[in-house]
Amino acid sequence: MDKLAIVVPCYNEEEVLQLTSKTLQGVLDLLIEKGKIAADSFILFVNDGSKDRTWELIEKEHAQYARVRGLKLAGNVGHQNALTAGLLTAMDMCDVTVSIDADLQDDVNVIEEMVDKFHEGKDIVYGVRSSRKKDSFLKRSTAQGFYRFMSLMGVKTIYNHADFRLMSRRAVEQFSRYEESNLFLRGMVPLIGYETDSVYYERGERAAGESKYPFKKMLALALNGITSFSIKPIGLITALGFLIVIGSVAAAVYALISYFTENVVPGWTSLILSIWFIGGVQLLAIGLVGQYIGKIYMEVKHRPRYNIEKIL
Repeated sequence: MDKLAIVVPCYNEEEVLQLTSKTLQGVLDLLIEKGKIAADSFILFVNDGSKDRTWELIEKEHAQYARVRGLKLAGNVGHQNALTAGLLTAMDMCDVTVSIDADLQDDVNVIEEMVDKFHEGKDIVYGVRSSRKKDSFLKRSTAQGFYRFMSLMGVKTIYNHADFRLMSRRAVEQFSRYEESNLFLRGMVPLIGYETDSVYYERGERAAGESKYPFKKMLALALNGITSFSIKPIGLITALGFLIVIGSVAAAVYALISYFTENVVPGWTSLILSIWFIGGVQLLAIGLVGQYIGKIYMEVKHRPRYNIEKIL
């Protein structure tokens, strides 16, 4: 039997953690009963520097249930790093992992289908949202726009897939070789290249608590994903600069012709607007290049992505 580890990154999830533990244990019970996974399969909760009682509840669940394990990180390192810490910790303790968020918006019932596809020979199985009706209009539109824009920028991702996925042990081992500090798992996992498949489900509402991914964090994730996997933005800025130069030459020719034929001097309004526009483009270009330089700066220091304080 293959040993399954369900990895759950947690940040301030005290309101939903016990329900999540109960629900996921039910999934394990069902799969064990059907003979699809080993009896010593487990859940690994990763505490990402929570400020509430999340770790206390993880310890309580661990003391009560043998199949619940815990990983406490020394401080908040972000969702992607916390998930990576969980996957790499579980790697040597299981044959296959499933990663899922603690809010239970992803349908746990499709985990069985993921395991079935793993038994068919798939190393990576993506959980793909077939519907986001429960999301607000803003959340839904920005999320879908994010995937389309990532595709436009040349980043290989799975549309409407977040971080709900199954990975075989060898897939996690290959993932562990990607040592960059700027993590974007939705772009990194497709690079592994092993045989993949997808399962589809309707995204639900949070079981309790508030979303840990407000618009600001989603925007930061999108920017990190684009600048970590694509240099197209720099190419676009270069093209825009080229067009501005052509436009400037055309405007200069027009001004000279107007001056000698009609004795007309362009007004201050067009001049000031041009200066503001070009200045804005320059600041945008400098900021964009700064993003890439900043990533290089973070990478060359080779600092650890996370520090583990305690393992249950």
